[in-house]
Amino acid sequence: MVIGKDRPDCQIPCLPGIAIGLGDLPPASPATRIKLAIHRSLRPDQERWLKVRTNALMNWFGTLTGRGSKPPALSPSLSQHQRAGDVVRVRSAEEIGSTLNHWHQLKGCTFMPEMAVYCGTTQRVYKAMEGFVDERDLRVKRTRGIVLLEGVQCQGTTVFGRCDRSCLLFWREEWLEKIG
Repeated sequence: MVIGKDRPDCQIPCLPGIAIGLGDLPPASPATRIKLAIHRSLRPDQERWLKVRTNALMNWFGTLTGRGSKPPALSPSLSQHQRAGDVVRVRSAEEIGSTLNHWHQLKGCTFMPEMAVYCGTTQRVYKAMEGFVDERDLRVKRTRGIVLLEGVQCQGTTVFGRCDRSCLLFWREEWLEKIG
């Protein structure tokens, strides 16, 4: 939403427009617009069902064309249980990419492109996740194998633009390597 010269450059004057969906978003490709429209029209259980089916279909097509399939998960031997205070190295983008399915997910946890800047860095585990509120369906979800890293926060996405909410990013333990 563009603010005129006579009004301050803050969110308050824009709230009525933002509330009805008139906020400015970065330009999106037609494919991104289609994905968002589908995402917004599905309940979380329908979205999961669709992702499982399309991932299986893309794997089947990949084996037919000789491109191979995407693994559903990394071998369990690479997963190590991390605790608060553990020092870890975030695996390289290539290592993490080899664990992801066609939806850039491992066991339902998405690796966002914005997380790639942390690949190869050393971080400290803030907390191991046991549960969280899924805002899509307002339910508390129980989880294993996901940790939060100290100071590693989302600054927004390429799809939706900058965000000041500063959410902690979810990291699968398979994407991290314990040091010491």
